[in-house]
Amino acid sequence: MRSFDLAPLYRATVGFDRIADLMDRALTADVAQPTYPPYNIEKIADDAYRISIAVAGFAPEDLTVEVKDGALHVTARKAPEAAEKTYLHRGIATRAFDRRFALADHVRVTGATQEHGMLHIDLIRETPEALKPRRIEIGRPAAIEAKALENATV
Repeated sequence: MRSFDLAPLYRATVGFDRIADLMDRALTADVAQPTYPPYNIEKIADDAYRISIAVAGFAPEDLTVEVKDGALHVTARKAPEAAEKTYLHRGIATRAFDRRFALADHVRVTGATQEHGMLHIDLIRETPEALKPRRIEIGRPAAIEAKALENATV
């Protein structure tokens, strides 16, 4: 297993603690990721995404979709069947699962729907006005001094 020392990153940056923490988490995460249930992540538009999870055999009341601590949590718990059934072949897995997706900054879940055995979760990235690029006007020194004098006399 590889070990990386991120101390120089902490010393050379200001305000990037969250990025360093994310890197720490990514490097120390368990190597074995769950593969059940299968899912797709697709880009719908420039700032819109959809996560589709195969949830055949689960009713909407068996599924829970939550956003907490910057992550999307999708869990499923199948209620026990009242009557015992005898299966000759059981290929549709309805075992409980807990799937987590890390959300980037400013990504918001807009809704979830279930149809044809698929759970669709829609996400959108909303960039705040403060983070959008803005053009800074370049002024002349004389104009800036005149404005400063006007503001000082008011």
